[in-house]
Amino acid sequence: MIQRIETKQRMSRIVIHNDTIYLCGQVCKDTVTEPYIKEQTTSMLEKVDQLLLDAGSDREHILSATVYLRDMKDFSAMNEVWDAWVPKGHAPARACLESAMARRELLVEISVIAAVIPK
Repeated sequence: MIQRIETKQRMSRIVIHNDTIYLCGQVCKDTVTEPYIKEQTTSMLEKVDQLLLDAGSDREHILSATVYLRDMKDFSAMNEVWDAWVPKGHAPARACLESAMARRELLVEISVIAAVIPK
């Protein structure tokens, strides 16, 4: 069975299939109050935390993450926030690449795949 949560015409925010959670791409909440890479990364990861909680998981159960940066010059600063966020011993498989963003003011986006927490 496939469960889709917060489905709109183009995408669902969360899709769950066979105890695997797929999150749509997440960006920061507000580029006006979060104009810098560290703030955008922190805000984006807070959204990931909430979506994982809503889907029955957490950051310790992330299997894979793909991080998109508008400019690779932000790689080190983004990683400072990432490294503090990922629980020790629970680093997922991860890719990071430079990419054009949907809006110019966005600096970072992430896609996440996670496992449902076993009951």
